[in-house]
Formats: sequence, structure tokens, C-alpha cells
Amino acid sequence: MGFRLPGRFTAKQGAESRNVPKGYLAVYVGKAQKKRFVVPISYLKSPSFQNLLSQAEEEFGFDHLMGGLTIPCTEEAFIDVTRSLNSL
Repeated sequence: MGFRLPGRFTAKQGAESRNVPKGYLAVYVGKAQKKRFVVPISYLKSPSFQNLLSQAEEEFGFDHLMGGLTIPCTEEAFIDVTRSLNSL
């Protein structure tokens, strides 16, 4: 089991992790080319977003190569889900 010390960043994640506002999380979306999105943590309660998280768990388990949460769907599918969540 790993842990992260407060205030310690690797060179790769340092700049990106500081750009995520409180109450949001960064996710990487795509099959071949990954695109980074910053979404509100309130999305985690949504059944449609939980379905995307289940897909990520099935494909990657808990080992995400990007260092963050990677969702293996098309960018268009992800945008459709987030668009529907924004309209609620």
C-alpha cells in the first residue's frame, strides 16, 4: 500500500496536480491518445460516471500508468456523459 507525503510531487505530476482546484479531480480519457480532463468530484456519485469508473477498473485495475485515473472510453463518449451531468 502506498502513500503520498503532503507537499511532495514528482517532476512529472507536480505541475499538473497543482492545476486541479479543490473539489475536482483530473482524469485521462481515450484509448490510444489520452486527453486530460478536470471534473468535479460530485460526478463520482453519478451512476453514469460510476459506469466509466467500472470500465477503468476492469481494464487497468488500480494500476494507472498515467499516474492518475485513466478512463478507457472515447473522448466523445466521455463528453456525452459529462454533458448530461452538467445539465442536471
